[in-house]
Amino acid sequence: MEILDLRHFGATLLRPVLDCEAELWKKRLHWDYRASAQLLMQYLDNHMLPGYAAFEAERVAGYIFCVYEESKAVIGDVFATDAKPHGPALTQAIEEKLLRHLLELLINSPHIDRIESQLLLHPSGTHAATFREAGCRIYRRLFLMQPISAIWKLPELHLPEELELRPWHDHDLAPASRLIAEAYRGHPDGLINDQYRSAQGSMRFLNNIVRYSGCGAFAPAVSHVIVERGNRELVALVLGSRVSHESGHITQICVHRNYRRKGLARALLSVVSYWFMRQGASEISLTVTEANKEAIELYVAEGYTFTHSFDAAVWERSQQG
Repeated sequence: MEILDLRHFGATLLRPVLDCEAELWKKRLHWDYRASAQLLMQYLDNHMLPGYAAFEAERVAGYIFCVYEESKAVIGDVFATDAKPHGPALTQAIEEKLLRHLLELLINSPHIDRIESQLLLHPSGTHAATFREAGCRIYRRLFLMQPISAIWKLPELHLPEELELRPWHDHDLAPASRLIAEAYRGHPDGLINDQYRSAQGSMRFLNNIVRYSGCGAFAPAVSHVIVERGNRELVALVLGSRVSHESGHITQICVHRNYRRKGLARALLSVVSYWFMRQGASEISLTVTEANKEAIELYVAEGYTFTHSFDAAVWERSQQG
């Protein structure tokens, strides 16, 4: 088996691998991966996707890719087929070999100071040893889901008098980025995704999910904000995307630290559930870092159950010996 530059391959050779991966996304997470696969194939045909492919017997057995953001690299995915003659052990070995090649390349690239990765599809622990060998820190994350009951009337909300709920608008991008940066100040997720640490970074995060469908198809009718009546500042928000015909996903929910413990997150969860139901979804999912115990307690109390776990990995040059 050869490990070759991914930019040597077009979409045709990768299609069987992507089709296999799409089946696993559907089975494990109830996500429709076809739109993401189509975007990847466009980049492949343009020979613009940095990464590696595992090539044997005139076919691609697996691939890995990353994207660059200034001095940061984000490992977007690693996947190998489990089709014969590969068994599960060999499939994982192929993925680990690809991962080691890419990590070695990135760590030895002087312009890269940080590496992030959240391999949502792979169960926690699958590639943790490989990441740790490279000097990465691992943070376990949870995937929670709940079925949506038939709620034919918008739930009655009990917000403080100075606050009001309204749908998401395009002009909310800038104030939402400021809210996210403030809400995640000192938060465990700021260790995992450095975009949360500044308004500028949060704007890149929002553009990815709102304008570029970085996590399913953004659902503006589902997404809502809570604003302060006097100054119209955002104090809380929830954003949702459709990840398949039956599934909605909460891509972001946050509350300004000055407005916590007022029931705002609970209210937003009920609102997003209602509007996903109105759009025809039968279930809703979200992800949360295991260290965020308070949020997990809220989600469980609201009917979410744990269905999957995965790892977030972070490498920083400044923290290497």
